[in-house]
Amino acid sequence: MTDSADRTVFHALLTPYRSLGKRGFNVTMALFGGLSLLSGAVFVSHGAWPVVGFFGLDVLLLWVALRASFRSARASEEVRVSRTELTIRKTSPRGAVQEDRYNPFWTRFLVRRHELAGVTHMAVAGEGRQTEIGAFLNPEDRESFAEAFNRALNEAKRG
Repeated sequence: MTDSADRTVFHALLTPYRSLGKRGFNVTMALFGGLSLLSGAVFVSHGAWPVVGFFGLDVLLLWVALRASFRSARASEEVRVSRTELTIRKTSPRGAVQEDRYNPFWTRFLVRRHELAGVTHMAVAGEGRQTEIGAFLNPEDRESFAEAFNRALNEAKRG
């Protein structure tokens, strides 16, 4: 009996979407760096050499912003539902892990929707606490996750 109760009904690993991969990053930085270098050379040829430092600063700021975006993409959330337990395991971009466990029978799935944007907020509530899920997901992924998770939670409650 306990084996069927502990059987995983739903398992999802949520990760932030990033459209720019490693190759795209390298191409973007090469193009932007080349354009800045070319523009800087034009300014130097006209005697405005102090401006060159600002072109380098632009490249540095873009690099820092893209690296921060890649670092934040290391975050993840693992959601697992069985008949006896709902587990939400969040991993921060720095690797810190936070795990919340709920009894599926005493858990509510809270979904906030906007008429135009769709699902804007998802959380699991129960036992006097609340855990947000999938805040970094895009609207389409939030919608599909909300439907699948709600079905799984109802299945776990039905047994």
